[in-house]
Amino acid sequence: MELPGLGEHCSERTCKQLDFLPLKCNACGEVFCKDHIRYDDHKCSSAYKKNVQVPVCPLCNTPIPVQKGEIPDIVVGAHIDKDCKYNPAQQKQKIFTNKCLKPGCKRKEMMKVVCEQCGDSFCIKHRHPLDHDCKGSSRPISKA
Repeated sequence: MELPGLGEHCSERTCKQLDFLPLKCNACGEVFCKDHIRYDDHKCSSAYKKNVQVPVCPLCNTPIPVQKGEIPDIVVGAHIDKDCKYNPAQQKQKIFTNKCLKPGCKRKEMMKVVCEQCGDSFCIKHRHPLDHDCKGSSRPISKA
């Protein structure tokens, strides 16, 4: 027994499958089969109206609010042109900032190397009290 009024054909032009449980796209309103219901599967031109993803600025990594009906690419582009807080100099921050306090030494270290006796910061080469003529403590300094 044939039921001619049951089901609908998929609106995807390459498919046109007769589906007895058709699904309606909530963005464009067309009917699709289970294989073409996703926005990307049927290249929905109205997907930006319903897509609730929040775009992130590729430069400053902040989320950009997009209102319903706005195209995310245009909103992110406007953010980059006007409000973006991206600072290229910030990307290249100095790592070696701890200067050696031994007179004449210009080396810098990534981590602070503090002398236990005087409390000053030195490079790896001058970290031992004998290497920087430490005057921090009157305790005898061993050569070991």
